[in-house]
Amino acid sequence: MTPTDMRRFLSTLLAAIAIALACHGADSTTVRPVYSAYMLEAGSSHLADTYLTPLHYSGMHLGFAYERTQAMKFDPSRWIMQLSLGLGFNLDENPAKNAKMASIDLSARWGMMRRWRVPYGITAGIGPAIAISGGCLYLNRNGNNPASAKAAANIGALGYAAWSHKLWRVPFTLRYQAHLPVAGCFFSPDYGELYYQIYMGDRSGLAHASWWGNYFRLDNLLTADLHFGSTTLRLGYRCDIFSSKVNHLVTRDISHSLVVGVATEWLSLPYRNSHGSDADRIATSY
Repeated sequence: MTPTDMRRFLSTLLAAIAIALACHGADSTTVRPVYSAYMLEAGSSHLADTYLTPLHYSGMHLGFAYERTQAMKFDPSRWIMQLSLGLGFNLDENPAKNAKMASIDLSARWGMMRRWRVPYGITAGIGPAIAISGGCLYLNRNGNNPASAKAAANIGALGYAAWSHKLWRVPFTLRYQAHLPVAGCFFSPDYGELYYQIYMGDRSGLAHASWWGNYFRLDNLLTADLHFGSTTLRLGYRCDIFSSKVNHLVTRDISHSLVVGVATEWLSLPYRNSHGSDADRIATSY
């Protein structure tokens, strides 16, 4: 992607956000319920960070994720927006089992997707997304420089495919969703550079432009939503793949986890009371 293409893409994304905000206060007979999901994750983790150690570490992954989806006001039947927040924690050991590496990761993402409805209960959507993330790795055996900070901001693509059907008279939705950053920037010190040097003022060359050649992250989420009235039970699997390479430093972070959560569709009380029963209802539960 050339710099000109990047500017055009970012301009289009910002224009769409501006349109959505401008339309937020307009009167409408369209009811846009919010679909919120709260998810717990548990599984395995695989870490490598050559700033701290050349060894690969493996262990457990725990996480919490929140997902909020709603039809967009400027074109609710075709466009939906999604806000995602995530907190992940890993605790890994080296092959000799005599040292531990811990990591924590915070992430936030907002995206909008063009939705298509096709026969047989299938829907699909794709669109742009903005994401930020930050975290830290800590190796307890390193006395001089035990931590490695991580931070990134990027724009990318967000997409999903979903199939709704019934299982023993219980409605369910099977969905696969993926987020792929395309370009942005991320933080990394130079090879052998101490954080004390950064603290003392040596801050040149810490921000790096990101693309798939030096920064790759793919968040895969496969879920099955079982709808029991107004409450939904969510079961699923998440595979989060992260890799970066800059300044002769390589970081790898791969986690596999089972997902259990609860989702619900709701309307705020003032919004619900201001619309009659004849209002169009645009659901976002895929």
